[in-house]
Amino acid sequence: MLKNNLKYFTFLLVFLMMSCAKRGSITGGLKDTLAPVLRSSSPENFSTNFKADEIILTFDEYVKLKNTNKQLIISPPMKTPPIITPSNASKFINIKILDTLQPNTTYSLNFGQSIADNNEGNPYNQFKYVFSTGTYIDSLALNGKIKDSYDKTADNFVTVMLYEINDKFKDSVIYKENPRYVTNTLDSLTTFRLENLKAGKYLLVALKDKGSNNKFNPKDDKIGFLKQPVTIPNDTIFELELFKERLPLKTFKPIQASGNRLLLPYEGKQNFKDTKPKIVLKNGDEVLETIITQFPKKDSLQIWYKPVKADSLSMEVSKDTYNKTFNFKIKNQKKDSLNITAAQNGIIHFRDRFTLETATPLIKFDKSKIQLVNKDSTAVPYTMEYDEFEQKLYIDFKKEPSEKYNFTFLPGALTDLNDKSNDTLSYKLNTREIEEYGNLTLNLQNVKRFPVIVELTNKKGDIVLASEYSESQTKFDFLLLEPSVYSVRIIYDDNKNKMYDSGNYLEKRYAEEVFYYQEEIDLHANWDKVESIDLSIPYSPELAKKNEQAKLNAEKKRKKTAF
Repeated sequence: MLKNNLKYFTFLLVFLMMSCAKRGSITGGLKDTLAPVLRSSSPENFSTNFKADEIILTFDEYVKLKNTNKQLIISPPMKTPPIITPSNASKFINIKILDTLQPNTTYSLNFGQSIADNNEGNPYNQFKYVFSTGTYIDSLALNGKIKDSYDKTADNFVTVMLYEINDKFKDSVIYKENPRYVTNTLDSLTTFRLENLKAGKYLLVALKDKGSNNKFNPKDDKIGFLKQPVTIPNDTIFELELFKERLPLKTFKPIQASGNRLLLPYEGKQNFKDTKPKIVLKNGDEVLETIITQFPKKDSLQIWYKPVKADSLSMEVSKDTYNKTFNFKIKNQKKDSLNITAAQNGIIHFRDRFTLETATPLIKFDKSKIQLVNKDSTAVPYTMEYDEFEQKLYIDFKKEPSEKYNFTFLPGALTDLNDKSNDTLSYKLNTREIEEYGNLTLNLQNVKRFPVIVELTNKKGDIVLASEYSESQTKFDFLLLEPSVYSVRIIYDDNKNKMYDSGNYLEKRYAEEVFYYQEEIDLHANWDKVESIDLSIPYSPELAKKNEQAKLNAEKKRKKTAF
């Protein structure tokens, strides 16, 4: 009986174990999320009286190096970069120093996020190896933040530098010499911290350094600087505004584009619309009649002339103190032909100006051959304005809601510099109901000074959608706007030229001050929205991001409640 009971109990236990078993796959355990650990370094980190030419870092696991060309920051910079090996996974990193180190100097090698474990890629964040060729480690620091003088968000990988101000210091040092100290904001920060500094007086400069050589190249780089020297130690949090300098005018040899058009390349962004350079085109001693226009989306001017029989021409370019003469060959080529395109053909919004863009400059307009009628075939009055530099014809007229318009340009209405006229052109335009648009009123508070330029831009701030200029008023009505998300940018136009102007390092001139409204404005159809904007509250990207997330959370909650 006992044996039978024991057999029964054993059978029941095995059955229960089998029924409770679950099929599955081996997971390999928890995912490794830990960064590598430095076991030792030779010479030791934070060594003094450093004389070695090789550094060996030993880690607790296999590590790999990535993006050291961007992530590794050596301060002060070495003229000859060290050789860092190996390129494959290893528990050791070898740093071979090739440069002659400065005496009594603290060096810092900040690896950023370039050291990571081999399996999961967990970075050893901001690991620094520090040593001094003197008897002590410099321990002072300087903190700051980066912003863009015009754009809504600042660039990443901004280099921040300190140049020692001594008897040999000149402003030109930033073009020719390495800084005394350097750091970088890397890819996710707008703040910076310069460490292991010695006491002294310095020039503080930030660069969006396209050449990655710690030297300012005005053609490619953005720059930010402080006019006054920085004295260290200093607990101030400094702010540097990056801007792109407007280069002085420099033109290059003309390029023949057609039988009646030359391209004149120039350097940098120039304000030619109001102050074009004087250009004299000659065939021998004969001065040719020309029209100067902007080549669309390129840093080149177009010089239009009537074809001539010649093998070569000369061109004299002058503006302010700039003078340049070119001699160049030309060939017999086909002329550019008249081509006209409309910016709108279909829906035209109430704020739009009906715009025609021409491939060749226009010189004659015959209004008797231009007709604008509504859907009842009633003539509608209009006015015209031709922007020769941009080769655009603007036509303004009063637009009524839900109306249909028909523009007709009969042959001979528009004539270009080659005496070529248009064929019959017809454009059908429709307007929408007023209720499909929104109105926005902006009330500015605590304006520091006038005049100001008030711009409505897209969400990113890179396209201007509406603009107003004011020398005294603080209330702005933007009527009949398309429903969209808008940003507000305000420019203090200190030189009163009705445009934003950047700064200049050698002139010790900052860019004109720009203000961004913290909130994005979500304008809906059939809305009248009023926004009060306090210009004493500076724009904060971090706060803007927080506000945007709060809006998204509120919208999700609203939709969930409605459902």
